Amino acid sequence: MDNAAQATPRYNKKREAIIAAAAGILNRRGVRGMTLSDVAASVDLITTSVTYYFRKKEDLAVACYLRGIARFSALISDALTESDPRRRLHRVIAEWLALHEKIRQGDEAPIAVFGDIRALKEPHIRVVAEAYGAFFRKARALFRAPGYEWLNRRIATARTHMLLEQLYWSVAWLPRYELVDYPRIRERMYEILAGGLAKPRARWNPQTLSEAFVPEPGPALSARDTFLAAATRLINQRGYRGASVDKISAQLNVTKGSFYHHNDAKDDLVVACFERSFETMRRTQTAALKQGGDHWQMISSAAATLAEYQLSEQGPLLRTSALGALPEPMRIRMVEISNRVSERFAAMISDGVAEGAIRAVDPYIAAQMLNAVLNGASDLPFVIPDLKPADLVELCARPMLMGIFAR
Repeated sequence: MDNAAQATPRYNKKREAIIAAAAGILNRRGVRGMTLSDVAASVDLITTSVTYYFRKKEDLAVACYLRGIARFSALISDALTESDPRRRLHRVIAEWLALHEKIRQGDEAPIAVFGDIRALKEPHIRVVAEAYGAFFRKARALFRAPGYEWLNRRIATARTHMLLEQLYWSVAWLPRYELVDYPRIRERMYEILAGGLAKPRARWNPQTLSEAFVPEPGPALSARDTFLAAATRLINQRGYRGASVDKISAQLNVTKGSFYHHNDAKDDLVVACFERSFETMRRTQTAALKQGGDHWQMISSAAATLAEYQLSEQGPLLRTSALGALPEPMRIRMVEISNRVSERFAAMISDGVAEGAIRAVDPYIAAQMLNAVLNGASDLPFVIPDLKPADLVELCARPMLMGIFAR
């Protein structure tokens, strides 16, 4: 897709600089918002000079994603030198935080986050998907060792997905911390992943809070909610770019005029889908707090309910990867709302620790890690077919709260 055949040292150096610059822009604006002219300006080139290396912006996006996959794959290779899955888990977290520290210091180039891959079209998406599939299979080997045979392919696939989602999501919350705190974060992340939030002998008996699935009744709201649910599914499946107004309208068998009756523009639709998702999470948290019992019961019921919601008739929640496609003012507002939802989880966890119902963990980090699992649950059917809503409770919510090595 590029002029790699002309790979002189000077050519390679400039190409790497273009990929590094593009990765940062891709993370902020997504495939849709990245332009070759913006990338060129960031490396003091004119646009035609960038097209010498990458003819189209999609070619450049593919190069960014392939470079990111290769860098994550190298972390997994290092971790696989450890003999035990627990030591491998610790090594992955340590290697990732060391790399992220270098990125923040400017000693390493940014890594393109993978949330917008589905915005690519053929043949570009096939190239990236094949590389990501090979990387995922390598990562799944982290859980393969004598004594861990009970981690069959299905369970190992789900827990690999869970681990990788933690790494990807951490990019959003790690900047809140000073770099000097990374060793502490490494240990807290490992403790939460390996041991969960459950105290010894805790029972896993969550209640599905189905009343949280449905907003306040009313025919107008019901029609709009149906519209937003369909749009959310399509955006999650195909990315912002792939979920066109025509496709959303066709899926619901309505006219484009009906679409614009509900939303002034496509960006407004994404915002409405996010607001619907956040409101679902708030309703679930409120229902969990009202159900009674201790905070272990509350947090496990909230997590199980949101996991099950992802494959319910009303679901899923909108993936946070859609944030990158929004204009910056809208994106900032949605991130603020998302943070409030996370902080409410942190408060529930903190109260559970004080109550003695939840292990002594870092509430903020634990809330972010819980969000990573719940957010990523909607993608699990892409790697494990034929899942039912209750399957996500066992494959996502339970190992997050009981520990990734919990049988």
